[in-house]
Amino acid sequence: MGLRDVLFGRKKLAEPKADQLFALTTGEFRSAFDEVDQLIEAVAEQCGAKVERQSDQYGFDWVIVHDPDLEDLVTTVHTLSSELTAKGFGAQLLAATFKFEGAQSPVYWIYGFKRGAFWPFVPIGKDKRDNAMELELKAKLEAELPVEQDLTAWLALFDAPV
Repeated sequence: MGLRDVLFGRKKLAEPKADQLFALTTGEFRSAFDEVDQLIEAVAEQCGAKVERQSDQYGFDWVIVHDPDLEDLVTTVHTLSSELTAKGFGAQLLAATFKFEGAQSPVYWIYGFKRGAFWPFVPIGKDKRDNAMELELKAKLEAELPVEQDLTAWLALFDAPV
């Protein structure tokens, strides 16, 4: 079916399926949401980390893991992502963000679940990033980390609650 067929009435477009909207109000959807909360609490207890959940201004849910030890932090994030994936929520995982202090600005290493790679993010002020520092970090650490090679995939997570 081409555009011409639609414009000249040779093919009728599908009607909207507005009734699908009510799927959000079902008990199954609410149950799935509650299941995620229970899973987060169980993993936090198992790993000994403090875990909280927040929503941002765009409607994304963030699971924030607090642990002073980097290895424990990575283990907790891995356990959470594995458990969420096993429960059928893997497609909803976007990224894990790890914050490092010590430079002029905080440095974040973001792990993209969809691409299976890290990229640096160095915010400098509102909606600005230090691209030169990010490229320098890439060059220094790409032998150690699987760094995303497609620079257009280096999403900036400004205002992330981490």
